[in-house]
Amino acid sequence: MIDRTQVLHVARLARLQLTDDEVERMSTELSSILDHIETISELDLSDVAPTAHVVASEGALRADAPRASLDHDVALAQAPDPADDGFRVPSPQA
Repeated sequence: MIDRTQVLHVARLARLQLTDDEVERMSTELSSILDHIETISELDLSDVAPTAHVVASEGALRADAPRASLDHDVALAQAPDPADDGFRVPSPQA
């Protein structure tokens, strides 16, 4: 089981401020997660193919195909202050 000290250490690394109730709840929840991982690690998964997603998702992204880009003059037409054939941006503050 994950104890209070470990939860506070992880919270500090994540820059989280937890109440006493949250520390207790996180201790229980993190312990439960580690129990599930331990159960999974006991299984023989040698015949299970690696996956990136739990469910199959085909065609979620369009094909990456080259296409014509925006014309230079059209791109600069709406720029508030173009300069040297490009966009003028403010210099960073020191």
